[in-house]
Amino acid sequence: MAEKPFAPSAERNREPILAALRPRLADRCRLLEIGSGTGQHAVHCAPELPHLVWQTSERPLQLPGLRLWLEEAGLANTPPPLALDMDDADWPERAGGAVHDAMFSANTLHIMAWSTVVAWFAALPRALAPGGRLMVYGPFIEPDRPTAESNLRFDDQLRRSAPHQGLRRLDEVDAVARCAGLVRLERIEMPANNLLMVWEQQA
Repeated sequence: MAEKPFAPSAERNREPILAALRPRLADRCRLLEIGSGTGQHAVHCAPELPHLVWQTSERPLQLPGLRLWLEEAGLANTPPPLALDMDDADWPERAGGAVHDAMFSANTLHIMAWSTVVAWFAALPRALAPGGRLMVYGPFIEPDRPTAESNLRFDDQLRRSAPHQGLRRLDEVDAVARCAGLVRLERIEMPANNLLMVWEQQA
C-alpha cells in the first residue's frame, strides 16, 4: 500500500488560509482547486465549508497520494480528484467547464513555467463562471514594495534547481489576469511573507 504523502508547508499554512478563505467563499457553491498537491488543504478546509463542493485536481502522477488523503477523510463535499494539466488546452472542459464560481491554488505559480501560468489564466474564462473568484496563495515579487530576504533566497533556490521556476512579479500576473477578463479585488497579507490574491471574473 502506498504511503500517504505529507507536506509540512500545507500543515503550517492551513489555518491562516482557511481563515482568509472562509468569508470569501461564504456565498460560493463550487470551488476548483488547481494543483491540490497532497490534498491537505482540501481535507482541512472542506469540512469547515460544508455548503461548498471542493473539487481537487492534480497532474496524473500526483493523483495517487491525493486520493489517499481524500479517501481517508471521506468528506461528502470533496468529489474524486480530476487529472488536470495546465499545459493541456482542454483542461477547462475536463474540469466541467465554467460551472465553478470559485477557484483556489496555493504555492503553484512559482513552480509552473511562466508560459504555463499565462496559458492557465488565458483559459480561465472557460473554467470560471461569470462573477467567479480566483484566489491564489503564495509569495510574489512586488515592484513597488521591498521583497523579504527569505523570499529572495527562495526565488534564488528555485531558479538554481529549475530555471523555469521562480517567484512571479505581481504586476505581470495582474496583466495576464486583466487579459482574461479578471479584475483584482484584494491583496491580503499572510504569514511568512505570503499573499492571498483575489481576482474576480467580470460578468
